[in-house]
Amino acid sequence: MEWWQALILGIVQGLTEFLPVSSSGHLMIFKELLGVDAEGFLDFTVTVHFATVLSTVIVFWSAIWSLLKGIFKFRYNDETDYVAKLIVSMVPVAVVVLFFKDSVEALFGESLFVVAISLIITALLLFLSDNASRFSGRRKPSAGADVPERRNGISFLQAFVVGLGQACAVAPGLSRSGTTIATGLLCGVKRDVMAQFSFLMVLVPILGEQLLSVIDAVGEGAGLVLPVTDLLLGFIGAFVAGLVSCKAMVAIVRKARLTYFALYCLVVALMLLLFA
Repeated sequence: MEWWQALILGIVQGLTEFLPVSSSGHLMIFKELLGVDAEGFLDFTVTVHFATVLSTVIVFWSAIWSLLKGIFKFRYNDETDYVAKLIVSMVPVAVVVLFFKDSVEALFGESLFVVAISLIITALLLFLSDNASRFSGRRKPSAGADVPERRNGISFLQAFVVGLGQACAVAPGLSRSGTTIATGLLCGVKRDVMAQFSFLMVLVPILGEQLLSVIDAVGEGAGLVLPVTDLLLGFIGAFVAGLVSCKAMVAIVRKARLTYFALYCLVVALMLLLFA
């Protein structure tokens, strides 16, 4: 891998990790386009994922710090409730990664055909959620009806269902952010709630997945393959691009339509099916 390839792939990872277009799928696409060897790519993938996690922490630091202060008051408050729901949302993907990781990798591999089909599914989810959320958001309760308010804007059941969406996103090309946001909106969670919840719920799973990959590599006796300079360039590219795309995506989820991303995913999928 050349230094410029590392920088480009880092930027691609940073941009697509938060935009609902699948970072894993785009990394596979650009790896093929740039002619990057598979050797050492695990080192690179782990590095750029840590970079995007760091950018998420910085963007949401105020919320994360508030949650940390709240849970250390050692009582069931809003912060404890929110963290509990985040943990519930992580259960499905934890089960998949811990017990079915090898089976999933063997099933999907690194096929661009799988990426194309997953992008089509992502497009469908985004389109449905955009329209379903607008419809449910306009539904008004009857006069005098007592509508219970969910604590922190999301229930435990909704958090679990969103977590199921994240578990499905282990397939390459199925956007993690797109799937979780779409699932939440389809479940009736408000946009401003999902704008934060969907990004915070993926932090621990991403770190966990990358840690397991490192442990497997070390167990097989693999060492660092890529030069540190390439990893550093990839990290910087992913971190800076991640900061920009994370902030942009929060604003998009709250105010803009996701159908435009659905169309983008559909176009990329069709190009892969035709030319890959």
